[in-house]
Amino acid sequence: MKYKHIIWDWNGTLLDDAWLCVEILNKMLACRNMTATTLEQYQNHFDFPVIDYYLKLGFDFAKEDFDSVAREYILSYNAHFQKCSLRKGIRDAISQLKTAGFSQSVLSASQQTSLIEALECYNLKSLFENICGLDDYYAHGKVDAGKKLMRNLKAHAKEILLIGDTTHDYQVACELGADCMLLPAGHQSRERLAAAGAKVCNDLNEALKNLI
Repeated sequence: MKYKHIIWDWNGTLLDDAWLCVEILNKMLACRNMTATTLEQYQNHFDFPVIDYYLKLGFDFAKEDFDSVAREYILSYNAHFQKCSLRKGIRDAISQLKTAGFSQSVLSASQQTSLIEALECYNLKSLFENICGLDDYYAHGKVDAGKKLMRNLKAHAKEILLIGDTTHDYQVACELGADCMLLPAGHQSRERLAAAGAKVCNDLNEALKNLI
């Protein structure tokens, strides 16, 4: 096998939660008498660091600090994320890869404790060797977390595949020297994923055919 280890992104890749993010953002925008967004608009504009995306939406951090906005968002998200479903077929996919001899980890821009609690909620935690999130709720990016994760892996960088749903996942993979495969229907549109230059699979089944 070309790869020995799979690194999964969480939000939008394992968990189908983009719709919830839009719902929460629209409630926050409504409270501020700001223009609502749609899922399509969100997928066309969402990016890392998240603060830049908030600025695109019209948040003014001269009037309110980013910390309070980030905490408002994460409190609402943590209260409602269990409404979300795992991406169709993902549990079987992770199990198949494990049976086939792949070791697997999760790398996320979510806060570490919240990430672990979410994986436990969906009974996935035991399937992963490593779970690596951030120390805060600001979702500024995960390159540093990825480098930290790499130090715990036995596989060489070229034996590692990162599976995600955003151009940031591709950027992280490039920084780590790993390969990348992106899945559409997450937090960014197919067009944006394709434009990044990464391999884009139509769905999870296609991704698995490239691995097993």
